[in-house]
Amino acid sequence: MSESIFIGGSGKDEVLSLKLANRHGLITGATGTGKTVTLQILAEGFSRAGVPVFCADVKGDLSGIAMPGDPKDFLLKRAEQIGIADSYDFEGFPAVFWDLFGEQGHPLRATVSEIGPLLLARMLDLNDTQEGVLNIAFELADDEGLLLLDLKDLRAMIAHVGERAQELSKVYGNVSAASVGAIQRALLVLEREGADQFFGEPALDISDFARTTRDGLGIVNILAADKLMHSPRLYATFLLWMLSELFEELPEVGDPEKPKLVFFFDEAHLLFTEAPKALLQKVEQVVRLIRSKGVGVYFVTQNPLDVPETVLAQLGNRVQHALRAFTPRDQKAVRAAAETFRPNPDLDTAQVITELGVGEALVSTLEGKGIPTVVQRTLIRPPSSRMGPVTASERRDCIESSPLFGLYERSRDRESAYEVLLERARKQQEREEGERGREADEEARGGTRRTRSGFQVPDFGRDDTRGPAREPARRPRASSRDSVVEAGMKSAARSLGSSLGRALVRGVLGSLKRGF
Repeated sequence: MSESIFIGGSGKDEVLSLKLANRHGLITGATGTGKTVTLQILAEGFSRAGVPVFCADVKGDLSGIAMPGDPKDFLLKRAEQIGIADSYDFEGFPAVFWDLFGEQGHPLRATVSEIGPLLLARMLDLNDTQEGVLNIAFELADDEGLLLLDLKDLRAMIAHVGERAQELSKVYGNVSAASVGAIQRALLVLEREGADQFFGEPALDISDFARTTRDGLGIVNILAADKLMHSPRLYATFLLWMLSELFEELPEVGDPEKPKLVFFFDEAHLLFTEAPKALLQKVEQVVRLIRSKGVGVYFVTQNPLDVPETVLAQLGNRVQHALRAFTPRDQKAVRAAAETFRPNPDLDTAQVITELGVGEALVSTLEGKGIPTVVQRTLIRPPSSRMGPVTASERRDCIESSPLFGLYERSRDRESAYEVLLERARKQQEREEGERGREADEEARGGTRRTRSGFQVPDFGRDDTRGPAREPARRPRASSRDSVVEAGMKSAARSLGSSLGRALVRGVLGSLKRGF
């Protein structure tokens, strides 16, 4: 049994070979049929074998793996039914709790650059045009040496791209204001869902998942996903990012005697729902090739049809709990599930799938040279750890006693795109204010003045302190001959501007009056 994990009894022991456990697996079944317990007993088996485990705890029940189980009658009866009553005992397993929001475990963070534009576009539900603008932002950040670490960096970078749209369109491609606005709105929605707590530093070191205790037990890493499930795109993106990181970081090991790490992805349909073709191809590639890194991936979902056929073909170890054939789609799922097993001449697989009770499953695992065993109706073994969640105080004790406590708890915000772009904007504003100040000084000194067209012209010493110009003298309206002559002579007198002129005028006027 040291080379395998005991799953349950079918008249014989049904086991999962550790040597073939990195060939991936699938656990399916309707709600309430026992999928979580199957996941729990497999995680216990891997931990006993010294294999670290990562699993998403969607309902909170899986957290009980950290505590010894209670000797309840139905558990003892099940152990007796499958012939392990003498060796069955209760124990807890070393567990480390994680939480993207930092509330129920160590905070989990990744930088925006690590997530990349492909996964981020899927998270934001962007169309092709908007995804293109997002790629331009990442490319520009690389070209200008700007770090994209958290959401405020990305939002500042998108705004920067929008401001330079005309310039960038000539180099990177068209940048529309509508696409920039759509991305900013999507980022705002993502931020309100709590994603701002996920993006940042210190980023997760993926090797912290692959830890064992001093006595050789594999650590069970439990992601608190009950709150995260309200943000399904964030959940799916995080899981896909982890797969990609493992694929890139871990060395090739071929087929080891046991896996280096095993992942259980609960609610796996969220990984594939409305996923673009490029993303599905990436998932298929990672699942197919990560086996040689010594990593096993197990998908847990209600319906086998939730998993694309290209991925389903890579899953060699299978546990099928009951399915209900109430609708045509359910009936199709039952037939599809039955056809994926190696036939057993003693079982009508499709019929048995609909008849399985809670804690029963059809089991087929790989043996020998990777050949699937004949499918068997199996009673799943009872878990040794607690069936149900830990209390808040028990969880807190586990978190504070973890060797990772304090490593990820405090966030770090170093200089990145947001700070650099903010500093650039500040310096640009200072330059503009300085330019305006110099122009004001020049105008005050009277050196130059601006015309309405914006050109600067010499002032030629114009005195701008004078009052408004006097209106030109109006010609008086004469009503008679003497008034006309008088007005003309007065005008002449003003022109002469001398006392002699004024005396001459008086004399002439006097002669005229006497003549008339």
